[in-house]
Formats: sequence, structure tokens, C-alpha cells
Amino acid sequence: MSDNDGWLERFDESHRQLTLPGLYSVSVLMVVTGTVGLLWSAPIPDEFHSISPLLNWGSAFLMTAAVYYFIISLSLAIGLLPFVVALAAVHLWLSTSAWSGLRISLSLLVVGIVGIAIGQQRGSGIRGILRDLQHMMIAPAWMLSLLYRRIGIPV
Repeated sequence: MSDNDGWLERFDESHRQLTLPGLYSVSVLMVVTGTVGLLWSAPIPDEFHSISPLLNWGSAFLMTAAVYYFIISLSLAIGLLPFVVALAAVHLWLSTSAWSGLRISLSLLVVGIVGIAIGQQRGSGIRGILRDLQHMMIAPAWMLSLLYRRIGIPV
């Protein structure tokens, strides 16, 4: 078993007994989107803007996540690139639109945390929620790995 398979198996074991897996999956995506949005809205140093007007804490976080996905698995990284690009596009649009990206991101984060609390396994409590927040960028890779295994794509 490769390190990648062991990592995915451990994450799968800790999430096998979800009360509402559909709600949990949507909530994780909301937490990821909300967190990236909060980072996107955070003030940046002038040096960031001089490098690129698109460089901010949110885009830096997404770039780091993309590199991490490539370290974990090439097939997962390729599958998650559209997700990462879509997140960046949504937050770029929110930052230039009349909508308040900060308010939307904060709302997504709060609703997502509540959804994780409802959707996770019974008895995991606040520690389970904090563990899931810690693993928020691993969860999309885990969800994609489940889909890959179902349709026969090697992870």
C-alpha cells in the first residue's frame, strides 16, 4: 500500500460513519469556499499587489493547495484543478462585483460549519468539527478519490 492509499484509507475510516454524507459533502465545499473567500478579502501587503493584482492570501492558499494535491496524487490533482480554478474565479468575480465577498464568505463558512456538525458522525462533538476544519482541503481530494474508485480511475 502506498503512502497515498494509507492516507486516503485513514481519512476514509474516520469519515465512514457520517450521519448525512450528502449534507456533509456540501458543507465541506461551503467551508472551503468561505475560508478561501475570507483569505481573499484579507488585507494584503503592497508587495503582493506589485507582483500581481491577482495575488492575495486566498490565491496564495489555492496555489499552495494545488501544489499539495500534486504531491499527494497526480490523478487527484488533475481532477481538482477545475475545482481550484472555479474557486478562484468565483472569488475574483465577488471581489469585483457589487456583492460583498466578505459577507458571503463568512455566511458560507458559518453555514458550512453548522452543516458539518449536523452531517458528521454522532458523538464526535467539537473535536470532530475542529478536525474537519483542519482537513478542509483534504476533504475535496478524499471525495474525488471516492468517485475515482467508484468509476475505476486509479488514485
